[in-house]
Amino acid sequence: MRLVVLPGDGVGPEVTTAAVRVLRAAFASRGLPLDIATRAVGWAAVQTEGAPLTDDTIDACRAADAVLLGAVGHPDAEHAPAHLRPEAGLLALRQALGCWGNLRPARVPDGLIGASALRADRARGTDLVVVRELGGGLYYGEPRGDDRGRAWNTLSYTEDEVRRIAHLAFRVASERRRRVTSVDKANVLETSKLWRRVAEEVALQYPEVIFESMLVDRAAMELALRPSRFDVVLTSNLFGDILSDQAAGVVGSLGALGSASVGGDTDLYEPVHGSAPDIAGTGRANPMGAIASVTLMLRTTGGLPELADDIDASVEACLGDGLRTDDLATPADASPPVGTHAFTSAVVDRLGARVSRRVVGGAA
Repeated sequence: MRLVVLPGDGVGPEVTTAAVRVLRAAFASRGLPLDIATRAVGWAAVQTEGAPLTDDTIDACRAADAVLLGAVGHPDAEHAPAHLRPEAGLLALRQALGCWGNLRPARVPDGLIGASALRADRARGTDLVVVRELGGGLYYGEPRGDDRGRAWNTLSYTEDEVRRIAHLAFRVASERRRRVTSVDKANVLETSKLWRRVAEEVALQYPEVIFESMLVDRAAMELALRPSRFDVVLTSNLFGDILSDQAAGVVGSLGALGSASVGGDTDLYEPVHGSAPDIAGTGRANPMGAIASVTLMLRTTGGLPELADDIDASVEACLGDGLRTDDLATPADASPPVGTHAFTSAVVDRLGARVSRRVVGGAA
């Protein structure tokens, strides 16, 4: 596998270093080759290369099998021109790679029930994927502007944009519990009326999948009251951005979740958290989101689900043993929180032990 790593800003370098460490250990356990190149992105790239995303970096990413991104964003960029903002580099990267679909799984393992923002009886059993349209909608719509006290953005979708993301959601659901909830605001938005109509048309092609449409305000409420009812949530760029962060609250922290941006020639993987400049360099960042992004990469791009299972099981073993980073710690925990390096080391150790048991069992 040829991988480009874009550490980015804030805690990005710390969590990508952790994820790559786990990935190297997993590949070594199977004797598989792994080629990794590192490039700058975001504010770090502005400082070294004069732009948040350069053409050379785009070319390197397009030539890779996958891209692992840490995070972008820095306080010093707050008043920078729009073209130098770190977020501009991220949006440009998604466009350059042709990524139009975003997968954001949110699962509450038994070891994290106590960390959820919800009561245990509500959090238990949560296992969903937000399938977010990523290439259109409000974030990319034109015209847009800000002039003399008035600002405007354009929300626009085409039938083809909705149809392709709907098919992706149904394909994902077909490999899970076979249920799709399409989230919109069809009672007031013309774009959502289009969204609902096209989603219902696509649903007819997947009779084995249970389908429902739901208004976004109700979906937000249901996600807080009964998150386990959801399997695959299909929704737009804006609504997906918001609901996936709410799902992270159900799990317990943004730091615990990974994501995959797909649809183009090269898939992009990144934790859903931001750059967290307030804890950058302290060793307190949660590497779980970056590690989860790696397991998504192994399943979606690498075709190596067994390797992904090994890593996921190792992470859950650590959680079961009571290991927590600061963001997941609760007063009820028996042990103090651990740092980025310690948590990663524990995952690597459990991964090695898991592989050793399998080898011994196979020999026996």
